[in-house]
Amino acid sequence: MDVLYFAWVRERIGLPKEKVTTDAETVADLVAELRAREDRYDLAFSDLSALRVAVDQELTDFDASIKGAREVAFFPPMTGG
Repeated sequence: MDVLYFAWVRERIGLPKEKVTTDAETVADLVAELRAREDRYDLAFSDLSALRVAVDQELTDFDASIKGAREVAFFPPMTGG
């Protein structure tokens, strides 16, 4: 699956996008796998309340299933103006 990172998440991880092979069943499981990779992932995902997630371009929660998903995107909350 493609994992996309936006804004400061991308800056902390150092990548805009990567292909990930995972057995994770939920977004939270995927985050746990990513955090275990390297310190930069652990730092980027250290405060999930500061992140939003979309699965296949639909906003969702961290307990959402990712079975069969093609894309998961992480980004900070958006503000209007």
